[in-house]
Amino acid sequence: MPNITNNLPVTLVAQLDDVTVFQTAAFSSDDSEAANEIDNQANYGVLNLGLHVNDNAKIVLNNRMRLLTAINEQLAAGQRAPVNSLHWLNQVHGQQIYDVDATALPIRPLDADAMVSQQVGLGLAIMTADCVPIVLYQPATGQIAAIHAGWQGLACGVIKATAERFDADKPITAWIGVCISQENYEVGSQVRNKLLAGCIDNKALSSQHLESFEQRYVLASVADKIKLNLPKLAADQLSAAGITVSSQSEIPCSYADSHYYSYRRQTHLGQSATGRMALIITRSASRELACFSS
Repeated sequence: MPNITNNLPVTLVAQLDDVTVFQTAAFSSDDSEAANEIDNQANYGVLNLGLHVNDNAKIVLNNRMRLLTAINEQLAAGQRAPVNSLHWLNQVHGQQIYDVDATALPIRPLDADAMVSQQVGLGLAIMTADCVPIVLYQPATGQIAAIHAGWQGLACGVIKATAERFDADKPITAWIGVCISQENYEVGSQVRNKLLAGCIDNKALSSQHLESFEQRYVLASVADKIKLNLPKLAADQLSAAGITVSSQSEIPCSYADSHYYSYRRQTHLGQSATGRMALIITRSASRELACFSS
């Protein structure tokens, strides 16, 4: 269940050095009645962060500002310097990577599914409503990254492509956010075929995991349907790229837990739209640098 930060459904997932990871939700754990309400109306919850889901843009932008405030209050409580901004993408289910440090701040979010930065004083946010969100941190270089990995991103090698933007000789830690579980991710067998072909073409998995692809990631379902384990596949792609996945409790399922947004649940309930949550990684300036700058 999501915790509450500044009266918002935001959970502090991890802290390492000057890096902090946050996960947002649609509702707090106290909003069980609202979270379980079923109707055919749009479900924007209390903290929709997506501008592309037909919600009121002013409300969404205000939600993003409220989120930044809540994050900074949490950082201050942990004796960490605040961040000045959160960076967002127009996610397109590909392998494009936005280098925050090498690009002037765009008027509108760039089309990409990952971003990297070595700057302090900012955060990177990935929106999801079932897809697998991932954030990375390399302590030796201070570089952080955020990745949007749906089945198409996993097929086209977005994790491997992002890992290649880091120093190959130094350890990287990853955190995986809330996403859909295998039990609730039923698709046609053609998705499995495209995913396997993409993993082979992009060398996104170890040979061992490619050979055991069916047993490791696929469960048979009814008719020509199967159930895919996207979070396990993402974790194995991270490992194949030399990245250590941080040990954490079981990843909540976005579909099964109505406190989170789920595009698939929206479709099954006949709702007209649903919001987007975010996995966010921030990198604060050291306290000494922050004091010097002020």
